[in-house]
Amino acid sequence: MVSKGKSSFTLLLLLMAFIACACSIQGESEQGETYKVYYVNRDETAVFSSDYVTSTTDKEELVEELLGQLGTSSEKLEYKPPLSDSFQLLGYTIAEDQLVISFDENYKRQPVTTEVLVRAAIVRTLTQIEGIQYISFQVLSEPLTDASGVIGLMNADMFIDNAGNEINTYEKVSLTLYLANEKGDGLKQISRSVIYSSNISMERLVVEQVIAGPAEGEKVFPTINPGTKIISVNVKDGICYVDLDNSFLTQIYNVTSDVVIYSLTNSLVELSNVNKVQISIGGSTNVNYKENISLSTVFERNLELVE
Repeated sequence: MVSKGKSSFTLLLLLMAFIACACSIQGESEQGETYKVYYVNRDETAVFSSDYVTSTTDKEELVEELLGQLGTSSEKLEYKPPLSDSFQLLGYTIAEDQLVISFDENYKRQPVTTEVLVRAAIVRTLTQIEGIQYISFQVLSEPLTDASGVIGLMNADMFIDNAGNEINTYEKVSLTLYLANEKGDGLKQISRSVIYSSNISMERLVVEQVIAGPAEGEKVFPTINPGTKIISVNVKDGICYVDLDNSFLTQIYNVTSDVVIYSLTNSLVELSNVNKVQISIGGSTNVNYKENISLSTVFERNLELVE
């Protein structure tokens, strides 16, 4: 038989445990999720982050809330919000995992270096939201462009998390690229000097340059559909993983399948940290290019095509 004293003590312990659990759940609810909101420093030389805690979980409400933070001054006076008064946010739309943000014409009037930092801050902030993987910018309903053409889909992989002012440095590099010969059945090696922003990885830069095709004065021909959008470019264990959209599969030039694949592969393998290349379409390698090359293959350098 259990004594009355023991029974009361047991009930007291259970009550205390229940209260502790309730307080813990309430504390977690009040604390919410922590996001990094990125700001541009006053000198416009770097991007820095500040922690922001919210209990909002709905994707659309969270986009609205973080956009509001991107337009609000930070507690740190040396930071300024990327959504500034110099241009206006006209609106945004969400379609599955893509967020399209529209600005007025003043957005393109920013200095080039400032625009890069603003873009980095916005993309890196909003792609933290679960369900938002890609972001694109529009200016008056037209896709945002830079000197290389349409910028297209962006994700956090595009922007290297450099410390201090390194995120905004511009450097000159000499790239070895492989583009098509006149007949489209072989490759020609060229050397191209490119001035680029260090917020872009070298691997992505190479892919961009191959898609852009020949520059003025280069006696070579394009290989890849210029409408191809880069989803992501990453390197792991010497393999460069290149994820492109479906436009890559639409060939508009008179070149062979091998020329297309090895134009990209050979150019990337010229980088010291890349030995092989894996190409995917929208994240899938279960795709055939022109029905005769499986993209499940991990491609290696092929110099037999090179003149």
